[in-house]
Amino acid sequence: MSSSRNSSVPSLVLNNSVTIPQLGFGVFQVPPAETQKAVEAALEAGYRHIDTAAAYRNESGVGAAIKASGIAREELFITTKLRNGEQGQAAAAFDNSRRELGLDVIDLYLIHWPVPSQGLFVDAWKALEKIHSDGGARAIGVSNFLTDHLRTLLDSADVVPAVNQIELHPTFQQTEVAAKSRSHGIAVEAYSPLGQGSDLNKPAVTEVAEKRGVTPGQVVLAWHLASGNIVIPKSVHPERIRQNLEAASLQLTPGELAAISALDGVARIGADPAVASFSQM
Repeated sequence: MSSSRNSSVPSLVLNNSVTIPQLGFGVFQVPPAETQKAVEAALEAGYRHIDTAAAYRNESGVGAAIKASGIAREELFITTKLRNGEQGQAAAAFDNSRRELGLDVIDLYLIHWPVPSQGLFVDAWKALEKIHSDGGARAIGVSNFLTDHLRTLLDSADVVPAVNQIELHPTFQQTEVAAKSRSHGIAVEAYSPLGQGSDLNKPAVTEVAEKRGVTPGQVVLAWHLASGNIVIPKSVHPERIRQNLEAASLQLTPGELAAISALDGVARIGADPAVASFSQM
């Protein structure tokens, strides 16, 4: 397998000077038994940024693919996340994720959800700050944090999160949360970037795809990249995996970007972080 980074994928510099490939490969809802094969296909296609989580129960498959690839560790950017039910044991949970992945250092470690009903996310952040200062994670951040959660965290934080990973797609852009994050130098990362497929049939998307001879998914991913979002599409199909990566070479016009941005609405697909309280255990 080639060890060279895909040169067409842009990178962003996080607020602690760590560089992250802007387009990555997510493994949410990829069955554990299929994860190694899917990640190997992604690495073969040229992805160098892989996003997993303890809650997905497929960290070991990601680790196996990394080991099998032969790609130098410094060429890869690996993200994983702290499960909600382990916010009180973040150090032990982090060590378990490292073991599952077979890695000494994680590039980005996130609090997966705020779970405000637990009242533990500030304590968990303090544990992540120590993980970071000890060199276990090159960057730390949060996921699914709304503006009030960010405000509470920043009031106590010594380290500003590098990333806020949120549900974000053309029909649900979370402009307030994104703006709040960016105002503090926190990069915005989009999960469910295609609206789990629901945004792909919008005329603003399909018309561009037909005109350019590309897929609707590539159009939406190109919109994310042009908008400054880090984006982590998921697929288990090798051809789709390659197509998604090729979106990095697609440049949309200002008019095309504006038409897609105009799709914004209130169509949240996932759980509401204000009330979500599942343990993920």
